[in-house]
Amino acid sequence: MAKATCARHDSWWRRHLPTMITVALLLVVWQVWVSLAHVSETMISSPVQIVQAIVTSWPTLWPATWVTLYEGVIGFLLACALGVLLGIGIHCSRTAYAALFPLLAAAQTLPLISIAPLFLIWFGFEPIGKIVLVAIFALFPIAVQTMRGLQAVPQFYDDVAMTCGASRSWTLFHVDLRVAARQIFGGMRVSGAYVFATAATAEYLGARQGLGIWLQAAYNSFRTPLIFAATVVIIIMTALLLSCVHLAERCLIGTPADDADPDADE
Repeated sequence: MAKATCARHDSWWRRHLPTMITVALLLVVWQVWVSLAHVSETMISSPVQIVQAIVTSWPTLWPATWVTLYEGVIGFLLACALGVLLGIGIHCSRTAYAALFPLLAAAQTLPLISIAPLFLIWFGFEPIGKIVLVAIFALFPIAVQTMRGLQAVPQFYDDVAMTCGASRSWTLFHVDLRVAARQIFGGMRVSGAYVFATAATAEYLGARQGLGIWLQAAYNSFRTPLIFAATVVIIIMTALLLSCVHLAERCLIGTPADDADPDADE
């Protein structure tokens, strides 16, 4: 047990240490360049100035962060539920594929700046409009990966299950979705990477609160450190969301190593 734990720790460090070192070096180079070149704060802020801006503005930054966090998380959860259901429907029905897939693809080609004003007219400045926008833009990768994951399930899985007396619906939900789950979680990662940026952009175009309004106020007053501060907060929220997706994947279906055939090396 101790050896297995040590091996997992060593593997974790091998995967993440290069990234940590690269980020640290970039921050050091960034800080040194801004300091030695005497770059104006309004042009680009140093990492130290950004951290100071986050600390000093936190009493007002946190309420804005909470609004965007709420909109992004709720929109993402809706996208996950609807995306999986749509993916299943598209996989099971050619009619559903012909009717819905082109609409899903077309929805991804619409620029946010062109449809956000419509949602502003329909929902006003309330968060519900931003939640719907986030769900719409996060829906497509999840639905597509669900459909492709189900299509990639080898036929013999279904044959074995139904030979043992399982119905098609039982096989779909207990066998096919389990086999396709890894790919479905991949679609969730793709969607989760930009839900908070989508929410903040929608807020920027029209809202009462949120990081989008915060960014707009910082831009209008030429306070560059505050712009970077909001950007850092969005990056942190995105990283936390992706970590939650990763944790959910590990809890539900284990690690990719668990999918390996134990007899493959024999």
